[in-house]
Amino acid sequence: MHILRIGGLAFLLAAAALPASAQKLFPAAGATGVNPDTHLVMTFDSAPAIGASGVVRIYDAKDKSLVDTLDLSIPTSPNPSGRGPAQVAGQPPPKAAVVSDVYQETNVGGQNFHFRPIIVHGNVATLYPHNGALKYGRTYIVKMDASVLAPAAGSFAGVTSDTAWTFSTKAGGPMAGATRLTVAADGKGDFSTVQGAIAFVADRPAKRTTIFVRNGNYEEIVSLQNKANLVIRGENRDKVVVGYANNTPFNPQRRWAFSIINGEDIQLSNFTINNYAIGQAEALMTRGQRIILDHMTMNGSGDALTTYGTLYIADSKLTGHGDTVLGYAAAYWLRSEIHSIGPITWTRTPQGAHGNVFVDCRMYQIDRPLPWTVSEANPAGDKSRPVFARLPHNGAADKPANFPYAEMVLINTRTQGVPPDGWGPVEENGPLFDGSNVRFWEYNTMDMAGRPIDTSQRHKIAKVLTKEKDAAVIADYMRPEFVLGGWKPVVR
Repeated sequence: MHILRIGGLAFLLAAAALPASAQKLFPAAGATGVNPDTHLVMTFDSAPAIGASGVVRIYDAKDKSLVDTLDLSIPTSPNPSGRGPAQVAGQPPPKAAVVSDVYQETNVGGQNFHFRPIIVHGNVATLYPHNGALKYGRTYIVKMDASVLAPAAGSFAGVTSDTAWTFSTKAGGPMAGATRLTVAADGKGDFSTVQGAIAFVADRPAKRTTIFVRNGNYEEIVSLQNKANLVIRGENRDKVVVGYANNTPFNPQRRWAFSIINGEDIQLSNFTINNYAIGQAEALMTRGQRIILDHMTMNGSGDALTTYGTLYIADSKLTGHGDTVLGYAAAYWLRSEIHSIGPITWTRTPQGAHGNVFVDCRMYQIDRPLPWTVSEANPAGDKSRPVFARLPHNGAADKPANFPYAEMVLINTRTQGVPPDGWGPVEENGPLFDGSNVRFWEYNTMDMAGRPIDTSQRHKIAKVLTKEKDAAVIADYMRPEFVLGGWKPVVR
């Protein structure tokens, strides 16, 4: 059996066998009242492997029309392994690219993503119909070639008859304009997937709408595009997990697990977002105005949180593998913590805006190598310095493209493992660089026990604020509305 590991997940890619009678199906054969956004789940007595060919077909029982097809001969992505070109010395070489005229794609929030039509964990194979393929008020027939799955023991004959696996969807969805929707992975809510609920909600509902997500694991790419006036709230921060293995090699243009695009007045509360891939792999990407992250846990890799617009982040935790915050946004952080292998932020504040401001937060070094640098040839991997922010040149050598208005302000921050210089490197790019507008400032930086940090060796571009000289500046940066252009966030 060959196992492909991406982040913390294992995808089984080769085969053996099991009797069809040992399967458990979800939705169960003959089930009624099924949500149209359901996944199809098969449980075996032993671990199934995903075949390199074979087709899953879903038919409308009324007229036997074909409504969806999952063809396993189509590669998932130009780089199914998710391993890209070398980023630092010692990184394993990339896997060979898969050249094809077509790759697996599904539409998420108006954008096409490469996706895995089947994911296996242990004895459970989950099949993912294309988003939106199934409708309300229909009865469906599922058929499957024997080569689609191969359990580790026994045999699998496929699903070939019109009666072996059928189910009927609900007659209709929630009432139009409903202000509270429920998502449940077991199918006992209004929707079975987070994306299914998001797709149902009007882009700009007249009243604030809440999507309540019950405890469960939601392995899906999620995108809120052109949405407003929306709250997504988990039942339990640690028991509601939304995530996917996605990164630049797998989806070159869209490397995140969860995204907010052109959003306004969006609040995410009380759940976990994971990106199980490594490399450039955001847990969350936000591009919008008045975005609130409240009591959230976010686990990504490089650029674990990428931000544009305005954000308020409170009582949350972010973990990543360098440039852990890729920050274009005006972002006010309160009582939150960041755990980072390598630089905590690469702050890219545009002219005329504020940047990353941290008040009463905690920042931790993760003393491990960058995960993509570990290989048989380099078992120790490579580490990167966990500075507060770096400012490398980013662009053509003859252009001043290293974000000369970068702003990161720390107030009452507790730190562990940050080096004495604290900031940098800053690539000055000769006479083209003007650092006079860079604001790498800090006030009352402490260790985790609350003792003052020695800041005498800070990088020359940084400034240590004092209560005596900078009281007014400190007071301004402690107010969210100062940082966020007048917006006074209200967590709901």
